[in-house]
Amino acid sequence: MSGHLLSLWHSLVATLDDVLPIIGIIVGFQVLILRRRIPNLSQVIFGFVLVLLGLAFFLEGLERALFPLGKLMAEQLTAPAFLGLEQADIATQQNWREYGWVYLFAFAIGFATTVAEPSLIAVAIKANQVSAGSISVWGLRIAVAIGVAVGISVGAFRIVTGTPLHYYIITGYVFVLFQTWFAPRTIIALAYDSGGVTTSTVTVPLVAALGLGLSSHIPGRNPLLDGFGLIAFASLFPMMTVMGYAQLSEWQVHRKRARQIEVDESGD
Repeated sequence: MSGHLLSLWHSLVATLDDVLPIIGIIVGFQVLILRRRIPNLSQVIFGFVLVLLGLAFFLEGLERALFPLGKLMAEQLTAPAFLGLEQADIATQQNWREYGWVYLFAFAIGFATTVAEPSLIAVAIKANQVSAGSISVWGLRIAVAIGVAVGISVGAFRIVTGTPLHYYIITGYVFVLFQTWFAPRTIIALAYDSGGVTTSTVTVPLVAALGLGLSSHIPGRNPLLDGFGLIAFASLFPMMTVMGYAQLSEWQVHRKRARQIEVDESGD
């Protein structure tokens, strides 16, 4: 068995170990607690087989493609030759402004991965259905994607400058708490959920690889202390942008109503 097939087999076995408890709980409740047969048993079994194979291939793909790609991009973007800096300048960290391409890449990768996030798409579709179309699918996805992009860019800036993580997180959540008081009630719960659904299968691997790659190739940074934390930024900032999107939409509606009232009164 070749190395690739052996690695895939190990991923398949590990995925089976992870999925079996879920199957046991679902089947146990259905058979022992509810005392009912599982409807469409053949389809359910086939679905679980697809889940097992899909997760195994996905995990193998992470190890062979996404993680190495994120690390490679971070290594290339922080290379002294690319930045046009001397190694001594980088070691002193006095040229954090020169990392503009790093911040731009962080913004772009955060935006692109979030727009393609399956869990966000599912939530956006359900939100559109429940709200009778008042919440746009693409509007919500773009608002969340902008939040993730800005958050990852700020997180990359934190890694480059070496500033403590809790300064940003505490300040951000204080801002979210104040923003919650003024945001429409119908959007608050969705905004809070939006911060969680973005950190899923597509976003997390590349973001984690980017953070670890940056902290590994910037002198003076510790991958364990500085490499993690980007996902926290990706969860925090979408709350702000989604509530801001709702507040902006509400302001526009009120403005249109005020203009309509003025037109009606002038016509009278």
